[in-house]
Amino acid sequence: MGTLVSFHAHPDDESIGTAGTLAKAAALGHRVVLVFATRGELGEPVPGVLAEGEQLSVRRSAECHESARVLGVSRVEFLGYVDSGMMGEPSNDAPYCFWQAPVEHAARRLALILEEEEADVLTTYDDNGGYGHPDHIQVHRVGARAGELAGVPVVAQNTTNRDWLLRGMRGLQKERGAGIELPEITEDPSFGKPESEITHRVEAVEYAGTKRESMRAHASQMGPDHFMLRMPEPVFAMGLGTEFYIVAAPPNPASAPEIWTEVFEPLRGA
Repeated sequence: MGTLVSFHAHPDDESIGTAGTLAKAAALGHRVVLVFATRGELGEPVPGVLAEGEQLSVRRSAECHESARVLGVSRVEFLGYVDSGMMGEPSNDAPYCFWQAPVEHAARRLALILEEEEADVLTTYDDNGGYGHPDHIQVHRVGARAGELAGVPVVAQNTTNRDWLLRGMRGLQKERGAGIELPEITEDPSFGKPESEITHRVEAVEYAGTKRESMRAHASQMGPDHFMLRMPEPVFAMGLGTEFYIVAAPPNPASAPEIWTEVFEPLRGA
C-alpha cells in the first residue's frame, strides 16, 4: 500500500481536478490524504443553500469531509490559512490570507503531514494554478517546497490539458442541439497547459460517477443546475474522466512506488 497526499487551495478543488485520481488510488487499496490550505471563506454560495446565520467556511469544511467519504479518503487536514479571493482583489493583501503566507513557513506545515504519512506521491497544481488564482499559484509554490523538505518521491502538478479540452469541445459543438450545456472555452494561454508540457495522465473513467458524487457533496458551491452536474453521463465521463499532470522528475520505473505505477501513466506513448 502506498500513500498519496493531495494538496488543494479550497474545498471543492479536489472534486474538479483530482477526484478521479483519488478515487482510483483508494479503490486500488492505497491510502489517500486530503490537505486544504484554506476553508474557502470567500467562495460564492449557491443562493439559498445556507441556513440563517450559517458560516460558509463551516459548511465548506463539512462538505470536504463528505467528499472525502465518497472518494475513500482516509484523512482530511486544513493548514489554517484564509481564502485570498480572485487575483487583483483587495483580499489578496490581507496579512493572514494564503497568498501572503511565507512559502517556507507554509511548506513546513505541509511537510509535517507528508512526513507523518510517509507520502509516496504529492499532487499540487501547475505554476499558474490552472487559471491564475493566487491561492492555486501558492499551492504550486508551497507544495513544491514541501515535497523537497519531506523528500516525497513524486510531486505531480495537476493541470488542464488545454489542447485536449478544446478538441473535445469542438467535437461536442454538434451536440449543442441535444441540450448539452458547455462553458465558453477559448484558446486562452492562461488556462491550463498545452499538451506538449503535460507528462502524465490518470485514466479514471470508471470512477466518473464517484467524481460526480464528490462534486455534489460541495452543494454550497455546485447546485443541481451547475453545468458539470447537468452533463449527460457519457459526456461527463469523456470530459472529466481523464486527469492530467506535469511531473518534472518522474521516478525510475524500476524503483518507483507501486501507487505511482498503478495510478499514473505517461501521456505520450501510452
